[in-house]
Amino acid sequence: MTAVANSLIERDFAVPDIRCAGCIAKLEQGLVRDRRIAAARVNFTEKRVHLSCTPDAETPELIGAFSRLGFEAHPIGDGPPEVDRGASDSRALLRAVAVSGFAMMNIMLLSVSVWSGASGATRDLFHWLSAAIALPTVAYAGRSFFRSAWRAVRHGRTNMDVPISIGVLIATALSLYETATHGPHAYFDGVVMLLFFLLCGRWLDSVMRDRARGGVTALLRNMGTGAMVVDPDEASRWVDATAIEPGLVMLVAAGERLAADGVIVGGASQIDLSLLTGESAPREVLSGDPVHAGTLNIEAPIRVLVTAAGADTAIADIARLMGEAAQGKSRYVRIADRAARYYAPAVHTLALLAFAGWMIAGAGWHHSLLIAVAVLIITCPCALGLAVPAAQIVAAGALMRVGVLVKDGSALERLAEVDRAMIDKTGTLTLGRPVAANLDAADATARALLLALGRASRHPLSEALTRDLTAAGVTPLAVEAIRETPGAGIEARWGTRRVTLGRPAQTLADSALATELAIDGVPAIIVRFSDTLRPDAPDTIAALRRADVVPTILSGDRAAAVAPVARALGLTAQTSMSPQDKLAAIARQAAMGHKVLMIGDGLNDGPALAAGHASIAPASASDAGKNAADCIFLGDRLMPVMQAIRVARRTQAIVRQNFALAIGYNVVAVPLAFLGYVTPLVAAIAMSGSSLIVVGNALRLKGSAR
Repeated sequence: MTAVANSLIERDFAVPDIRCAGCIAKLEQGLVRDRRIAAARVNFTEKRVHLSCTPDAETPELIGAFSRLGFEAHPIGDGPPEVDRGASDSRALLRAVAVSGFAMMNIMLLSVSVWSGASGATRDLFHWLSAAIALPTVAYAGRSFFRSAWRAVRHGRTNMDVPISIGVLIATALSLYETATHGPHAYFDGVVMLLFFLLCGRWLDSVMRDRARGGVTALLRNMGTGAMVVDPDEASRWVDATAIEPGLVMLVAAGERLAADGVIVGGASQIDLSLLTGESAPREVLSGDPVHAGTLNIEAPIRVLVTAAGADTAIADIARLMGEAAQGKSRYVRIADRAARYYAPAVHTLALLAFAGWMIAGAGWHHSLLIAVAVLIITCPCALGLAVPAAQIVAAGALMRVGVLVKDGSALERLAEVDRAMIDKTGTLTLGRPVAANLDAADATARALLLALGRASRHPLSEALTRDLTAAGVTPLAVEAIRETPGAGIEARWGTRRVTLGRPAQTLADSALATELAIDGVPAIIVRFSDTLRPDAPDTIAALRRADVVPTILSGDRAAAVAPVARALGLTAQTSMSPQDKLAAIARQAAMGHKVLMIGDGLNDGPALAAGHASIAPASASDAGKNAADCIFLGDRLMPVMQAIRVARRTQAIVRQNFALAIGYNVVAVPLAFLGYVTPLVAAIAMSGSSLIVVGNALRLKGSAR
């Protein structure tokens, strides 16, 4: 619960029964009718509702407001854990799919005998056996539809599950009646088949939504877990991060991550700011400089006067920005959900008209009811329900084989629409790993000394030297009395000579990353470092342009660090950008009607990744970046970004074809059912056939990522 400036409080609720755009509209419009609720926003992907309400709104009263609209709600943080609710739903749906599939196969075997001409007592026996299998199957596998439909009807509304439940229950009851009265036809096979295909669609959809779930709270794991606090009498004690308060003085050792924001009051060091700004070079900090929670002190111990802790830190502010940006993205309504908004009323009207029409024509209640049930079954949204998730599951599998993990099915829909790409530099266009640029200028002795000293330190530049020289087959010279001084570098004795590796004595004009090897105080070589481009970055940029996606750089790095990359790729760039600046840049593009693809990796990119119309992060990204992104690509190549866009556009084409197939099927089948030419069994077979055609069409995406 968070207090906001205008005295309203904010609450989050998990609402697992949100199923379509109709549910979103009912919640957002219905909840604000309660005088205590000022605003309600639905996060469809995470099935959460964010409320702004008055301070006198108690949790039970807010839950009551949800209940009056027909939704079950659980306060997040106060109630039972809801984090795994989505995964639990998927497992329950998978069990229902297995049960209905197994029952369908067995009932079909029994039905073959009836279709082959069994009659009299033999036919009745097979019908009773089918009933014995079908009744518990319907009761178990149909629970999710029945519960949802009952909640909707009880509160005077409808949803997609209402016609499904009516069709299933009436067909089951009619079949039982036919069996008990020795009738020639029972439709247990059709009923169970219907449930099986409906559950397949719902399970596929649930699996895709599960992949999108992830909390911004994971971001806060980047903060230090606590700090050593120095009291005025110089006594020190360990304080947990949750107990740190402004005014305390933290003693931050080299290699330790800061647990709170503050100002340096003692010592000097270098701070790795890449988590917050994306800047790859450590920044030198002196007494009086501000430092932030989550950044890494890499050189020497410093004393920091705490100015902000917990929810007031810069990193917590980024988490808040990510949450707000993700809320905006979750309002994107998927194609299938938009279609579903009109489905339930249309089907109810058709079935009612069929029943009333045949009653007026004198067909009797039994025949009229059979025709109405056939209309309900033949219009069941199996093909509609499978059209999107089947295509997205196949496309996600194809992308996974080329190293792109799709977290959310709707990401493919959004990815297909992008026309702008905003790309972070460090770790995205570049590999984010310093590489020595001028080692060729060093002679054999210098290279051997560089390796001997570099491998003794965990400094990022020393590790880069060790990696490059080891790969080059260099053998280190024997040095002894190695000593590392934080902030100064490494010192050792080579025979009778003193060798050092550390910060260059002279200031470099281009402020590039560099280290200097000196022998007896005489500089031997200054090794410069660069962060190399991803090997296929130029080809990827060219491919984006050919696909009518305009790329540009959006970086937290300094202009001097970005310029070489921008020149090499022919891109325009915005530099030294804070997370808020990146959000504003994306908002400006969105205001002009553009759909932005954000590609980034750092914590500072998290809000922008959440705010982009679609977003992709490399697997090397921070946890926060990976949580916020819609897709993650593996390896050092950048081309998977272009492959993902290409597959997303192909997927949208297949989805549109699937919808055309589903609509064409209904155009042909519904009039036949309406006119009484279709029994419930034939309706179930026709419906299943349309579903198989849709799935078969989706399978064409299997090789789309090659």
